[in-house]
Amino acid sequence: MKSEKFPSGLDENSIRAIAVANFSLFTFHFSLKTLTFVPMLYAFIIYFIILLVISRLVGKGGNDAFFRGNRQSPWPLVAFGMVGASISGLTFIGVPGWVKSIDMTYMQMCFGFILGYVIVAFVLLPLYYRYGLTSIYTYLQKRFGNTTYKTGASFFILSKLLGSAAKFYVVVQILQMCIAEQYGMPYALTALITLLLIWLYTRRSGIRALVWTDALQTFCLILALVLILLKVCGMLGMGFGEAMTAVWNDSHSRMFEFGDFASKQNFWKQFLSGVFVVIVMTGLDQDMMQKNLTCKDLRSAQKDMCAYGLLFAPVNFLFLALGVLLLMLYAKLGMEIPAKGDELLSGIVFSGALGEVVIVLFGIGVVASAFSSADSSMTALTTSYCVDIKGKEEDEHLRKRVHLGMMLVFYLCTLAFNALGSGSVMDLIYTLVSYTYGPLLGLFAFGMLTKRIPREKFVPFVAVLSPLICYVIDYFTLKLTGYKFGYEMLMFNGLLTFSGLYLLSLRGKCQE
Repeated sequence: MKSEKFPSGLDENSIRAIAVANFSLFTFHFSLKTLTFVPMLYAFIIYFIILLVISRLVGKGGNDAFFRGNRQSPWPLVAFGMVGASISGLTFIGVPGWVKSIDMTYMQMCFGFILGYVIVAFVLLPLYYRYGLTSIYTYLQKRFGNTTYKTGASFFILSKLLGSAAKFYVVVQILQMCIAEQYGMPYALTALITLLLIWLYTRRSGIRALVWTDALQTFCLILALVLILLKVCGMLGMGFGEAMTAVWNDSHSRMFEFGDFASKQNFWKQFLSGVFVVIVMTGLDQDMMQKNLTCKDLRSAQKDMCAYGLLFAPVNFLFLALGVLLLMLYAKLGMEIPAKGDELLSGIVFSGALGEVVIVLFGIGVVASAFSSADSSMTALTTSYCVDIKGKEEDEHLRKRVHLGMMLVFYLCTLAFNALGSGSVMDLIYTLVSYTYGPLLGLFAFGMLTKRIPREKFVPFVAVLSPLICYVIDYFTLKLTGYKFGYEMLMFNGLLTFSGLYLLSLRGKCQE
């Protein structure tokens, strides 16, 4: 928002991912000379051992477990684990710093998220359960045909691969600077070991194991957030209740912006964008929906989705409250507030001002959030390729090869991002990824809201042209008027796709 933070993991902050990955190198290296990272290394080792043990205990293998979790996942566990899956390592680093520039107005989008989750629960989930889908893009095949089906799945695979690998690259950069360099490990080896660890605890039973490991990762993320928050409160000489009162009375606690409609923080823009962001990047994203489809029935999945929606808002509120308190702490310690909001939390952590324990907690929080996102992305990509592209849902040998192949592709992308190391290249990647969800919105909306049948041979062209037109409009609007489109571009992109499909469609009964 994984957004800001989109529930699936993409966010405006991610567009500045390369800046986060390489920020304050001098500060890092200076800190490494004065602080020991052995406790962090031990914490990571213990953490991964626990993940492997959980995977071993719950994993039974087979494609039904890997793709569908045997339809036996407890809905409270799924709901809790999805919080960690939707919060990337970039969010853990960046969201507290948002208060510096936009106060707490991100909560407007979080309120929109809640309505979005309700729509997903009572509109999209019944559709997926009615067809008994393994991949949600199979709906496009049932509704339109094979060409539309392959188009939707291809858009997802491209978007998820680039976005997830880029975010993973950022976290590996942090691990490299925090731990690996102290032992003379090259970046390539750090990335390979990290991915191998993820592959090890997902290879046997995929989504079945992830439901449980994501719950652990969410617990670690929230625990790290709360303990860091309490540490900051202590350094400010406040109890938790006093700190929340101070946050509420601070000028940066402003949540609502009803004034300037041109502002990206305008309430209606943020709220409505939050609704559509959830619909597209949770409801139309195989990564996020695959866990929900492991519940035993529709009612359980709906309870899971609604509970998750309610949990997501308070967690993000704590991130933003931490940002307000950090600004107070910087002032109390007489430290210069970083120019980039992304550095607000990480800057003070690695300065050593909060102590070594907080460095360990910060590292665990970043890794837990990042791994919870990366492991589910690899599993969803494997599922989509096997089911949607190859059409071989029951081929276990293919699934194992594809899962290993996805890990290798992740690895190559990570190495490529590290070699390029260019902000402009990363900006381009995230711009492409952010524009590819609009066509999915248009495709599903057209299928659900009309009974028309598009001329299938034109569907790929419409899906590709819509984001390109959006980009051109955004570019010239900024040049001519100074107005920069925000999240509303997602809705406009989906509308263009919908309109193109309508103009190139025929009257008739849908293929349901």
